[in-house]
Amino acid sequence: MTRRTLAVISAGLSQPSSTRLLADQLADATRDELVRRGAEVELRVVDLREYAHDVVNNLLTGFAPAALREVLDSVTGADGIIAVTPIFSASYNGLFKSFFDVLDAESLIDRPVLIAATGGTARHSLALEHAVRPMFSYLRAVVVPTAVFAAPEDWSGGTADGALRGRIRRAAGELADQIDRRLPATGPADPFALTTDFLQMLGRDDAPVTPGRTGAPPAPGSARAGSLPG
Repeated sequence: MTRRTLAVISAGLSQPSSTRLLADQLADATRDELVRRGAEVELRVVDLREYAHDVVNNLLTGFAPAALREVLDSVTGADGIIAVTPIFSASYNGLFKSFFDVLDAESLIDRPVLIAATGGTARHSLALEHAVRPMFSYLRAVVVPTAVFAAPEDWSGGTADGALRGRIRRAAGELADQIDRRLPATGPADPFALTTDFLQMLGRDDAPVTPGRTGAPPAPGSARAGSLPG
């Protein structure tokens, strides 16, 4: 059985939070779809309100406190991400943006992402397309086509109702498709991992050359190899 990890990020500020409620519904639907396909799924739920001070400290100092570093690693090492934000002033809230600002710029390349949002009126739904989706496109993540927005009228008795339930199922299926076609994640990238063979670092001519690898030894007689120009 293939093991998959799903990072679920909620940027809701209140408690209880409709943003967290939507995140949980999307996570459950995606997990159910992946389990149906034969995967074992681990959910890693992140309530950003619990890490607000750490995020600000990271922005100010450039270093993530230990608790936040663990969260960042769990997100960048996940097979897929569900990211849900409340909409303030026609865009994502500041905590949501700040969290993704402290991630390494290349940590989400080719990572499947489902975006969703909550707001006080359905008029805010376009913020998913003009603000949230472009941010993840800049990070070179793979954002599934269906974005899910929930307005107050979409909830009935604290559960997803009617058309919202259909959007949740469709988006969850799209995210499961993207995760299923990729190899299992191996965890966050090691910032100290060597990208060049040791012999290449020494400039040895007998070092193995990997095609296209930066740092390959220069050809004999080239200017890089120390030859004088003719």
